[in-house]
Amino acid sequence: MTRTYLKFRSRIILISSVMILFWFTLAVRLFQIQIIDGATYRQQGYQQAQTQIPLPAVRGNIFDRNNQPFTQNLVYYSIGVHPQKVKDPENLAQILSSGTGRPIELYLKRLASSKPFVYLERNLRKEECELLLSNAEPGVIIERHAKRYYPHENIGSQVIGFTDVDDRGVAGIEKRFDQYLKGQNGWVYRQRNGKGLTKPKNGFPIKPPIDGANIQLTIDLDYQTILQEELLRRLEETGAKTALGVLMDPQTGDLLAMASIPDFDPNRVSEYDLENQKNRTITDQFEPGSTFKIVVTTAALALNTVRVDQEFNCENGSYQFAGKIINDWDQFGVLTLPQIIENSSNVGIIKIAKTVGPGNLYRYCRDFGFGTPTNINLIGESSGTLHKTSEWSEISLAEVSLGHEVGVTALQLASAYAAVANGGFLMRPRIIKQIVAPDNKILYQEHPEVIRKVASREVMETLTSMLLRVVKTGTGEKANIPGWLIAGKTGTAQKYIDGEYSNKKFVSSFAGFFPADDPRIVGVFILDEPQVGYHWGGIGAAPLFKRVMERIINMDDSLQPNAKPISKPRNYLVQNAPEPTLRPSLATQMKVVNNPLQDQPAVYGSIVPDVRGMSLRKAKLTLRLAELKTRFTGSGTVYWQSPKPGTKVTPGSICTIGLK
Repeated sequence: MTRTYLKFRSRIILISSVMILFWFTLAVRLFQIQIIDGATYRQQGYQQAQTQIPLPAVRGNIFDRNNQPFTQNLVYYSIGVHPQKVKDPENLAQILSSGTGRPIELYLKRLASSKPFVYLERNLRKEECELLLSNAEPGVIIERHAKRYYPHENIGSQVIGFTDVDDRGVAGIEKRFDQYLKGQNGWVYRQRNGKGLTKPKNGFPIKPPIDGANIQLTIDLDYQTILQEELLRRLEETGAKTALGVLMDPQTGDLLAMASIPDFDPNRVSEYDLENQKNRTITDQFEPGSTFKIVVTTAALALNTVRVDQEFNCENGSYQFAGKIINDWDQFGVLTLPQIIENSSNVGIIKIAKTVGPGNLYRYCRDFGFGTPTNINLIGESSGTLHKTSEWSEISLAEVSLGHEVGVTALQLASAYAAVANGGFLMRPRIIKQIVAPDNKILYQEHPEVIRKVASREVMETLTSMLLRVVKTGTGEKANIPGWLIAGKTGTAQKYIDGEYSNKKFVSSFAGFFPADDPRIVGVFILDEPQVGYHWGGIGAAPLFKRVMERIINMDDSLQPNAKPISKPRNYLVQNAPEPTLRPSLATQMKVVNNPLQDQPAVYGSIVPDVRGMSLRKAKLTLRLAELKTRFTGSGTVYWQSPKPGTKVTPGSICTIGLK
């Protein structure tokens, strides 16, 4: 035994040592795996056994002041593939091509990619990929998500902006308030089986997404539509390069509408020039011309450097100042201050500016907000141009008083005229009414804000009386609306090109407000480079003011004299609410309209209802209920109608109404 042991001892020792070393190495390795690297391997195990699936938040929507939606979220699908896992690329390409109408070769090229994952299509509607949705192909990944849609297309596009393919704000309100609109994405864990397929399992952690907040603007969708339609119409008539317009509530500073033409459709951004995305009412500056004469006049009245009845010799339309000849558009003689404004006399306003002086003129320019941004809550606003008096030349006093050597935006000019309309207070323009979270919590609000007092109410009322004369009998007659008190001022400015003022390119403008005795709307309209003949402010821009305001008067019952304010319930724009709008739908409006046929017995034909005293909007609804068509003339409320009330007519007949 001993001899045998001694014979194999070396082998036993070797084998025992190997076994001990093996078990020692194994123990060390197990210690490393379970203790030292345990956390790493556990994480790998979790990743293999489960996966985190993102839960995207729904982007908040944008509404007008009456809760009519500017945006919607539509369901779209993105198709991606792992090219190496696709068994039949040609069949997949054929299926996609039949749905989208795009060439098969495009998809075959993408399917031949060496990348581990590629997108074949982004943002498809359901009908475009329905075959793939019902028959999942191996290696195909289908992502369902919401995509921004703009139901009103071009209307308000420069204010609203748009989003990119990943639903991120790129321009306008969409970009400025993207942090509120986008919400916060969530996630959920799913168990993964041996084949890599996921299945839900109760108890796995989940973080619900927080949907984006809704934004309510001060913009009125109806006003915005009217403004853009009339700007486009006037652009085509005058051959202008661009047309701009701003509508503002002078009492609160609320922007009711703002636009520049040409514009763009945010649903088809790539089809339009990049320039069309600019909101030129805040980005582009121009020389305001005679619309700027309110600054000199306000300064003179506030400082008592002139009297209202004081007469000035306008030198028969030609006056030398600082070695330069200043001409009028007519040969005016002796004019009072109101007559100077009414006839837009350059010579007269320069003589008034001399009584004010450079320092005071500059101060009132700044008090009206020129040379500084209005701080509206939009991206890209220009501060305009207003040089300090130390940089003025000898002729600058005259040039600035005439609206030259200064650059203003349409919004700045609207704010200045709003200060005249409301009795002397410069208001900060307001575009956001409120931002509301999905749980109805108000996250942000803008309240009417007074920046400064420009002048006394008495001064502004005196200036308003002069602006009334401009529209009644002066250069702004084409802005007059019978039956309404319109105050305004025309402007015609030569464009400054290559160091000198052009005799061929002009800016035609009109700024005004109504009703002058209780101002509700300020309107500023700019035509850039209209054809000669339309370049005069009273010929080119003033009729645009009239057209827009007439349509608004006929549309908005609240503007009618003695109209009672409409009480509207508060609505926080709750997402997924069945009725998200405050404004009654057309069907609701038709139900509440007083219909004279309601209690009539059933008869063949239509009986003409009595619409006298109604607004145009209500009259058209009433006549529509009676199956009649409407033809109208004038503006205001219905004064007469033909056929007379109670007449039996054939359905579809025309009822002519006159408004006054």
